Amino acid sequence: MKKLFLAAAVLGAVVIGVMAFRPAAPSLVKAETNTPGDAPRFSKWTLDKVHSNVKFTVTHMVVSEVDGSFKSFDGTMEHTKPDYSDAKITFTVDVNSIDTDNENRDNHLKGEDFFNAAKYPQMKFESTSFTPLGNNKYKLVGNLTIRDVTKPVTFDVTYGGTINTQRGAKAGFKAKATINRFDFGLKWDRATETGGLVVGKEVEINVNAQLNEAK
Repeated sequence: MKKLFLAAAVLGAVVIGVMAFRPAAPSLVKAETNTPGDAPRFSKWTLDKVHSNVKFTVTHMVVSEVDGSFKSFDGTMEHTKPDYSDAKITFTVDVNSIDTDNENRDNHLKGEDFFNAAKYPQMKFESTSFTPLGNNKYKLVGNLTIRDVTKPVTFDVTYGGTINTQRGAKAGFKAKATINRFDFGLKWDRATETGGLVVGKEVEINVNAQLNEAK
């Protein structure tokens, strides 16, 4: 019997020793979504430019589309309500960073026929409202300035959620809008032989934004 108790004690000691030196499992971070019941607090978010992008699509020769992007941009979001309903959002884009994968076309877009980047090097958006619609959908309304023209624009926004990481909180949003380029002075309008525009008047804008909460 003594041998049995001794063997059990030795086995227990071995198990405890193994568990003591076993590597700890990695800590998993749970994605969190703010809810209206959370206490209000001021938060400021800055754009994670490496994990964000600004793209656009326009019809070309009536039958196809051309995609482009801007490589240099910045943005912030400030709010106190946990559902972001009082968020103030600003976004700027460097016009000279336009990229459609064609140098001649890019230079044309930077010229007087379109953006006139030499005189108006920056596009700017400032929000006037950010309205929750339910199911992580929002309506973002604000003033967009291109060249020397400022007009209201509405974006459809999808909130991807918020996650806490070792480097701080991160939030993700996708925003989509369609504008008429003629409204902003981008009026180059050469027609095709069939009467359609070489470059369509409507431009679809897509913004994928990952934000870092400022500490």
